[in-house]
Amino acid sequence: MIKTTVSTKRIPIENPEDTLALFSRRAAASVFMIVAMTAVLLANLYHLQVSGYSKYVGRANNNRIRIVPIPPNRGLIYDRNGILLAKNVPIYSLEIIPEKIVSIDNTLAKLQTLFELSDDDISDFKQSMQHTRHFKSVSLVDQLTEKQVAMFSVHKYQFPGVFVDAFLERYYPYRENLTHILGYVAKINDRDIKRLKQQHKYKQYRATRTIGKLGIERSYEETLHGQSGFAKVEVNNQGRVIRTLETVAPIPGKDITLNIDINLQLYANKLLTEKKIDPLTGKPVLKHKRGALVVLDPSDDSILAMVSSPSYDPNLFVHGISSTKYKALLADPDRPLFNRVTLGTYSPGSTAKPMIAAAALAEGVITPDTKRNDAGWWRIPNTNTRKWRDDIRWGFGEVDIYKAIEKSVNTYFYPIAYDMGIDRLSAWMNKFGYGLPSGVDINEDSRANMPTREWKQAHYKQSWYQGDTIPIGIGQGYWTATPLQIAKATSVVANKGLVHRPHIVRSIVENSVDTPITFNDFAKLNGVKPETWDIVQEGMRRVLVTGTGRKAFNNVAYDAAGKSGTSQVFGLAHGENYNAEELTERLRDHALFTAFAPLKSPKVLVTAVLENGGWGRRAAPMVRKIMDYVLIKPTLAPQSAQLHKSS
Repeated sequence: MIKTTVSTKRIPIENPEDTLALFSRRAAASVFMIVAMTAVLLANLYHLQVSGYSKYVGRANNNRIRIVPIPPNRGLIYDRNGILLAKNVPIYSLEIIPEKIVSIDNTLAKLQTLFELSDDDISDFKQSMQHTRHFKSVSLVDQLTEKQVAMFSVHKYQFPGVFVDAFLERYYPYRENLTHILGYVAKINDRDIKRLKQQHKYKQYRATRTIGKLGIERSYEETLHGQSGFAKVEVNNQGRVIRTLETVAPIPGKDITLNIDINLQLYANKLLTEKKIDPLTGKPVLKHKRGALVVLDPSDDSILAMVSSPSYDPNLFVHGISSTKYKALLADPDRPLFNRVTLGTYSPGSTAKPMIAAAALAEGVITPDTKRNDAGWWRIPNTNTRKWRDDIRWGFGEVDIYKAIEKSVNTYFYPIAYDMGIDRLSAWMNKFGYGLPSGVDINEDSRANMPTREWKQAHYKQSWYQGDTIPIGIGQGYWTATPLQIAKATSVVANKGLVHRPHIVRSIVENSVDTPITFNDFAKLNGVKPETWDIVQEGMRRVLVTGTGRKAFNNVAYDAAGKSGTSQVFGLAHGENYNAEELTERLRDHALFTAFAPLKSPKVLVTAVLENGGWGRRAAPMVRKIMDYVLIKPTLAPQSAQLHKSS
């Protein structure tokens, strides 16, 4: 018998009204969410298309449109006669676009054979290629010769994706003859970029390869560089240029005309060279003397020539000098990188005696009638200290101010220094430009040193003694000066107290309009009577007639005035005699000479420093030759084209 169990659980009956209510609520929620999301979407669309339109269009254009800077052509530099001293020449480079080449290794192998490239050249190219987008060109050879350009043109069909590009590069045709005036340009480095950004000028240099590093090229960089242009181009999402939308041409740099006379500059350079026999080959070679020459027009102190010897070829730096060549220049004991005219510091020696004489007369320390009996030595009064000796042991006898300058009598100037004291001496020499920047318009200008009590205390932690002042009276001791400072001080004497600023640049040329640059005088040296300048100039005239410069200026065709000087390289112990023959060359005294002519209306002023040349009068012949060149214009003077061809 089968027992059947019946379930007693109640099955609820669905209520249609409840189901409809649930559905309505869910439908309403879905509609609300759809409406809300649609509202958000519409709000975002409004923000993107209406309120934020300018912002997002700008962003889109920034992704689509690029500004490509275009470098300006650098301004040219001319001498006073319109001869080109620094120009821009076309340089050709071999460029490769990697994406257009099927096999980069095969192409490089063929080019390596064709151009005789080293493995290092190929390695450098591959490193550059890794950091450049494949549709952009990469330089394989930076400087192609005309022969290489012609050779590639013949084989160009074999190298799809390889082409020759051209750009302008600075070139200095007179090479080492003008380096310390013009300076040079070289590739922009990280330090340059940092400085340009600090000056808010980097935008102008984004497409520029080089920048002025020294000399006129650096000091007048802003004038010579010009203003960059730009091309507005459209690019795709890979950065490839599709088309050019707009172009604004760059503004070329302004040209500069210098006061330099290139023929005179080359002649002065030649005077600082000498023929010597090479011990290895036995053949004569030109050797550069160590020294400096500066030629001024004393009417305004414009620089007609400025030579620092030895020098170097600035073209080495334009494209990038090799480390080997640069180390060789640094290691050269003759220091060709050093500008001796503006940075070289030497004791002014007796070239400073005319200025000291003018100061002593102005202060009343001496009068035109002051005479001293020179026995060959002088000692500080009322002491038993060392004897300060003259060049001639037995002395010059009775000496007045004229003879003191003419014969360069040290014992006449020792008591002047003692009576004036270092405070008055240094203050007066500052008026002549000693111990101060000369103001020359290149950023290479040493103050040198006009010593004071404060200077000695700061540098040596010692007080100033009377014995320190005595050698200052003859331009020795702690006193140093640059050749340009000596020339400037001599110009003050030549101009009877008018102080000018030495300057190299004559004018700026823009759109064929030549605009002279005016350099205002620093000051009029007050406190010196006109007759005092006459006394000093007469003493300097006698130097060339019967004094230390008489041999060099024998039979001169014009009235001139000058002063010799000897700058000690090292000090002598008390009682020790100086004998140049017993010293190695680099321990011998430096020879200095400064002069101007004509006496009444000076047109030329020359200052020369011949390192280790011995007595100052040994520099006088160079000064005489330059004056003859300027004032007499000998027909045998070298022409710039001839010297350039042989240099």
